[in-house]
Amino acid sequence: MPSDIRRAAQLICGAAVALAGCASTNYHYSQILGERYHRTTIDTYPVSVVRIDGKDTLRRPALVEPGRRDISVQGPPGGVGGVGEVRSISMDVAACTRYYLVAVKSQALATDFAIRVDHQEPVPGCTAPRAG
Repeated sequence: MPSDIRRAAQLICGAAVALAGCASTNYHYSQILGERYHRTTIDTYPVSVVRIDGKDTLRRPALVEPGRRDISVQGPPGGVGGVGEVRSISMDVAACTRYYLVAVKSQALATDFAIRVDHQEPVPGCTAPRAG
């Protein structure tokens, strides 16, 4: 094996090991999803999490630091089509917790909705930051 190829292989292996080490270090983010957890509740609908604390969310699930957060979601379309309205809520996000947010509508064709936490659960492999 030529030395240039061997060196490149060593660099790639080293980078892979370093990334694997980063993945196992104190992951402490919480997660926000716009999905229904309880599928049998007929008055709930999935939402799109569009912004957290004024910043657009690009990841699914959205990763957030624990604390008070302002979350904007786009709700389901109402009536005969169109785009769902954007609504915001403030909520206290606990460390290492996954939240499932849904829209609650009084009837399927209604445009008005409220945002509710459908379910919350611990994030597997998450280590909450130590106080102090």
